[in-house]
Amino acid sequence: MVNIDTVYQKVLAFANKEQRGYITPQEFNLYANQAQQEIFEQYFYDIRQQGRIKSNEHSYPDMDDMLEEKLQILENTDDAATIAAYTPVLDGFQLPSYIYRVNNIRSLQLGELVDCEILNTKEFTECLYGGRLIRPSVERPIANIRNNVLRMFLYQNSLMMAIAEQITYYKKPGGVNSAGTYPNVAWGYFVVGGKALYDTSVNKTFHFELHPSEENELVYKILKFAGVAMQRNDILSAGQGLEISQVQQEKQ
Repeated sequence: MVNIDTVYQKVLAFANKEQRGYITPQEFNLYANQAQQEIFEQYFYDIRQQGRIKSNEHSYPDMDDMLEEKLQILENTDDAATIAAYTPVLDGFQLPSYIYRVNNIRSLQLGELVDCEILNTKEFTECLYGGRLIRPSVERPIANIRNNVLRMFLYQNSLMMAIAEQITYYKKPGGVNSAGTYPNVAWGYFVVGGKALYDTSVNKTFHFELHPSEENELVYKILKFAGVAMQRNDILSAGQGLEISQVQQEKQ
């Protein structure tokens, strides 16, 4: 978790509100949620890029381990009871909006949990309607996710739907407070004498649902967004420059 007030105060300090313009809490909250989502989505591009680079066993910490540590915060598993509440559609189930990417699907077959093979639409169709050698089985159920709809099948004398017992996935990041989570990050405040003051109330302030190491990245991205919105090239350039330096440092 990253404390939202710490990020806001750093953003205001960099923007130098007395001379360059004030970033209101409403504006900051908007930029904050956009920055968090961008950082989260970048993880998956970084994973893909790392797959193309031969790992150096002597490097520490390994980039793969760092990405895994950051993503673990947002990794969850829905059990059978939760899955049963998914909205049914033709030949499948609509995945809830909080699921960003599915990692693993397990089905209960003959008293044992079996991993389902998640296939793209072309491979999924070929397995369903291809020859006996590539048909899904009790030992190898297959799954496909298209337009956020999950379909699962196997053959047991005939083609039949498989039932998910567990679904492990990365959730979309939201805000965090002491009572749980909330869909959006928010710097809570109350107004005294026309000035917004930080409010730590559980139903007003929601911190970033990201690894603590992302604090600086959040500051730089929010500065960049603020510079664009305020049409201040100095703030925009400062945010972009700091962000580029941060990325270069991480890739060294």
